[in-house]
Amino acid sequence: MNLQSAYSSARPAEVQFDALVTGSPRFFYGSRTHCEHEAFDASTAAGPVEIVDNVAIAPRVPVSPGDRVEVRGEMVHDPGRDPVVHWTHHDPGGRHADGFIRLRGRVYA
Repeated sequence: MNLQSAYSSARPAEVQFDALVTGSPRFFYGSRTHCEHEAFDASTAAGPVEIVDNVAIAPRVPVSPGDRVEVRGEMVHDPGRDPVVHWTHHDPGGRHADGFIRLRGRVYA
C-alpha cells in the first residue's frame, strides 16, 4: 500500500518510504517479546511516524536527528499517537514480510 493511503487508514499495512529522522533513538524492552527494541521519530511525506526496530533480531541503526533513512515495514495505528512502523527487520520464522532500515547505503535488517 502506498504511504499516504496507509497513513490515513486504520488498518495495518506494509509500507516502504523515505524519512527524515527527527529524534534520537530510545531503547526499551518489548512487553510482548521481552526483547530489546530501538525506537526513533521520523518525518515522512505523509506525516510523522515512530519507527520501532527489534534489535534482538537486527543490528542497531546508528541514526541521529537529521539523517535520511529508507524504511520498509508494517505501519500500525494506535489512536491518539503517531503511526508506528515495526517489522523493520527480517522474520526468522519466515511468517512475515521482511523489512529493513537503510542508512547511508547500509541495510539494517
